[in-house]
Amino acid sequence: MFFSHLRNFTYPHHLIDLAFLVSDSKDDTLETLTKMLHELQDDPDPKQPYGEISVIEKDFGQKVNQDVESRHGFAAQASRRKLMAQARNWLLSATLRPTHSWVYWRDADVETAPFTILEDLMRHNKDVIVPNVWRPLPDWLGGEQPYDLNSWKESETALALADSLHEDAVIVEGYAEYATWRPHLAYLRDPYGDPDMEMDIDGVGGVSILAKAKVFRSGVHFPAFSFEKHAETEAFGKMAKRMKFSVVGLPHYTIWHLYEPSLDDIRHMEEMERERKAREAEEKEKAERAQFVQEHFKDAKDEWAKDGRAIQDILKKDEQAKTGEKKQDVNKDGNSVAKGQQQQQQQQQQQHQQKQQKQQQQQQRTPLAEEGSPAKPKQEGRR
Repeated sequence: MFFSHLRNFTYPHHLIDLAFLVSDSKDDTLETLTKMLHELQDDPDPKQPYGEISVIEKDFGQKVNQDVESRHGFAAQASRRKLMAQARNWLLSATLRPTHSWVYWRDADVETAPFTILEDLMRHNKDVIVPNVWRPLPDWLGGEQPYDLNSWKESETALALADSLHEDAVIVEGYAEYATWRPHLAYLRDPYGDPDMEMDIDGVGGVSILAKAKVFRSGVHFPAFSFEKHAETEAFGKMAKRMKFSVVGLPHYTIWHLYEPSLDDIRHMEEMERERKAREAEEKEKAERAQFVQEHFKDAKDEWAKDGRAIQDILKKDEQAKTGEKKQDVNKDGNSVAKGQQQQQQQQQQQHQQKQQKQQQQQQRTPLAEEGSPAKPKQEGRR
């Protein structure tokens, strides 16, 4: 990763000298470094080889383990930073040449940075300048995060804290043990901000530092002791400011550090992996069951559709039959009403005829009675 950046720098390679320090290493770092440097210098592309290359091996008694938890744990910070300061000063004093105008410090685990970073930083013409440093994160951790919190502007709270500590104390940023309430360069980042915007700072982070060579020739270095209650790069920024050099950061010019999972992150990722495998096993089992059913049981969809159509036909016929019965009932009711009315009319006619017959009989009986009755004798009066 580091050598891919070296190959892609746009600043003329032949004007750059490289210096490496290998210290307290128990692996094949030195052999790997030497091999890759030979490959770089032997590249047939004339633009690839660099100028002078120095590889220094020096142990400083580093006892802190190199895992992420040990390197970034609070307890190890003061001693670790003092040792890092010694290593930087040793490398600087052994490799700084009178012809050098700039000194660029770069961590090997920077993952993404502009290939034009040297020209971009030089263009500001500041004595000490640093970019913003973030790191990518997995999506389940938020996607990204500020990384280098050692670039900051001093605060009254931090100054008061420094006054309260003993003379050998070392304040380290980003830890709850020291609440400084300083404005951090990392937290001022705007992805859409002007990358050339400058911010005066007091402490600087060590991931990517460009400084003029005259700063170091004037005596500024990386304190391996408590300087104004700081050490290494943060104390370097303090010392440069004390000697009236300009120290600035670029809040919107961002490079990206490699993501190193913590122990908690690793445990969480292992749990996520177990859950993923369990889901895959469950999905595989479901697929196998579905395939077994498909292979050993007839697909009844067509039969269901056929039965459904038959049921619909039966229901339709029943509905039609019920509709026909209702019509017949209506006709029957109409016939019954007509018959009832006809019978009623016949009864009324019969009653009317009977009444007429009675009247006729009465008319016939009255004259007969008068004619048949004996005539009463005529009474004559006495004379």
